Amino acid sequence: MSAPQEKVEMIIDGKSHSFPVIVGTYNEKAIDISKLLAQTGYVTMDPGYKNTGATLSAITFIDGDAGILEHRGYPIENLAEKVSFPEVIYLLLYGELPDAAQLATFNADLKAHMGLPEGVKAVLNALPQDTHPMGMLTAVLASLTGFFAEDLESWFDESVRKRTIYRVLANMPVISAYVYRRSAGLPFIEPDPSRDYTANFMHMMFGEIAEAAVEAMDKLLILHADHEQNCSTSTVRLSGSSQTNLYSAVAAGVSALWGPLHGGANMAVLEMLDDIMADDGDAAHYIAKAKDKNDPFRLMGFGHRVYKNYDPRAKVIKKYTDKVLADLGVSDP
Repeated sequence: MSAPQEKVEMIIDGKSHSFPVIVGTYNEKAIDISKLLAQTGYVTMDPGYKNTGATLSAITFIDGDAGILEHRGYPIENLAEKVSFPEVIYLLLYGELPDAAQLATFNADLKAHMGLPEGVKAVLNALPQDTHPMGMLTAVLASLTGFFAEDLESWFDESVRKRTIYRVLANMPVISAYVYRRSAGLPFIEPDPSRDYTANFMHMMFGEIAEAAVEAMDKLLILHADHEQNCSTSTVRLSGSSQTNLYSAVAAGVSALWGPLHGGANMAVLEMLDDIMADDGDAAHYIAKAKDKNDPFRLMGFGHRVYKNYDPRAKVIKKYTDKVLADLGVSDP
C-alpha cells in the first residue's frame, strides 16, 4: 500500500482530529484510526468487523460488487486454469509464482517434511469414531505441540518458523486423510512420496481414484487457498498475536471454520439438498421459503456474502464438477 496522502478530519467534543487515509493496491481507501483512542478517548463500534481492516496485506484482493478474487494480482480463474496448488502455496508465501527449479525445490521440501509419528494415529483411535471430523482435526493439530515440541519457539526463530510452516503444509493432507479414514472406519493409508501433492492426498483418502477427481480437487484447493481476513484467518491471527505456536493457532482457526456460518456451511448445503430431495425435489418451494421474510429457512450455498455479483470460484467449480460427473458417468439430481 502507498503512503497516506489524504486525511480525514473528525470533530469530537468541538475539537478537530486528523486521521490519515491509506490507499490500497486497487485504490480502495481506509481511514487509519489506530490513534483514535489516544487522541480522543473514543473507540469505534463495528459489530462483526464488517467494516474494519485489521492489517495491511498484499496477498488477496476481493471486490465483492464486481465478483473479483485475486491472489498477489493473479485472478483466481487464471490460477485455477494454469497452475497447480503447490505453485499457489508458493505464490502466497513468497509473493511470486515459482519457476521450474524453485517449484522442484519447494515440492522436495514439502515431501521431506511429510510424515507423522505413530502416536497421531493413537490420538485418533482414542476418539469415538462418530466424533465430528473437525473435532478430530483440532485434536490432532493440538497434539502436534507434543509430537513436535521443538517447533514451539516458531514465533521467535525464523528457521524454526519456516520448518513449522512446511510441516503444517506437508502434513495437513495426511492428517485430513487420517481423519476421514478414522471417521469411515477404514484403515489408514500412508503417504506416497512418489505422487504429487494433490494426487497423494486423494490416494491417502480413497486409494486409487480417477484422474479427473484429482484434477478437480487440485482446483478446489487453489480456490480455497486464501480468502482475505475471514473468520478462521482472523482467528489464527488473533491467536498468533499472543505468540502461541503455529499448531495451536491453526487449531483455533479450524474450530472457527467448523461453524455453520463459515466452513460448516458445506455440510449444511448437503443436508439441505437431502431435505429437498426428500420433499420430491421441489427446489422452487425452498427458494420461495428463502425469499419469505417471515420464514426462518435459510438457503445455504457455496460462496461468500461479500460477493454481491457472483462468487468467481463457483464458476470454476461448476466447470470441474460437470467434468468429473461426466468422466465418472455419474447422474445425480
